[in-house]
Amino acid sequence: MTAMPTDRARRTRRGLLWALLISVIVLYAFPFGYLVLTSFKTPGEAIAVPPSILPGTWSVENYEQALNTRGVRPAFLNSVSAAVLSTGLSLLLAVPAAYGVTRFGTVSGRVFVMAALVTRMVPPVALGVPLVDMMGDLALTDTPTGLALAHTTISLPLSIWLMVSFFEAVPRELEEAALVDGCGRVGALIRVVLPVVSGGMAVTAIFAFLASWNEYLFSLLLTAVNAQTTPIVIANFQTQYGLQWGPMTALATLYSIPVVLLTLALQRRIVAGLTLGAVKG
Repeated sequence: MTAMPTDRARRTRRGLLWALLISVIVLYAFPFGYLVLTSFKTPGEAIAVPPSILPGTWSVENYEQALNTRGVRPAFLNSVSAAVLSTGLSLLLAVPAAYGVTRFGTVSGRVFVMAALVTRMVPPVALGVPLVDMMGDLALTDTPTGLALAHTTISLPLSIWLMVSFFEAVPRELEEAALVDGCGRVGALIRVVLPVVSGGMAVTAIFAFLASWNEYLFSLLLTAVNAQTTPIVIANFQTQYGLQWGPMTALATLYSIPVVLLTLALQRRIVAGLTLGAVKG
């Protein structure tokens, strides 16, 4: 017969779980926290050896230097426009594709989904070279539109896979009831199915946005001056004379803020979407 755990044993186990949870959080958060703290150090403190965790003197000098660097503000606008456009394109293409695959269940549809997964396994550099030629032929090199199209090739396969999982979690009876009530296929999709998977669409949008926001290789290959994104500008702080650590950390901190705010704003929908996808996914 198994002995019941005592209150002391339960408290000990709960304490160990909390300690493990806090350790994992600190482990994940420390690099970003150190980045933010370093951005508030003076240029001398930022490169001091041994490094300090907290700034000895809190300063915004790095932020002033970063924001006054040529090309930083246009790069922010280019990052936003490329991320928003590629996210919109990904959703616009992924939603009908995933809906067709889940509702019509053809073999070719399943092959299409598998093909989408395979494209995620191809190294980005293998896609980057032909993309350079294609964008050159279309006169889209060094433009936000061309960059957004290139970023869509990254986010679209993942968006299709996510949306397939979310559509499969929606009971078909809901849609059939809408059809019985007089809705057409498109009307049932817009009025019944899409509101149910709105959380999943938010999750998909977040991942598509992050795929473009954090992308570096295509931005490096397809841009020169006019469409440079912020990751390229951040990398440019490493010069032949050394690494400008202070303004680099300041700009990286500023670049992280939109993603953090977007995630917090859509937090409830993200949780709802992940829960929806977990029902059958």
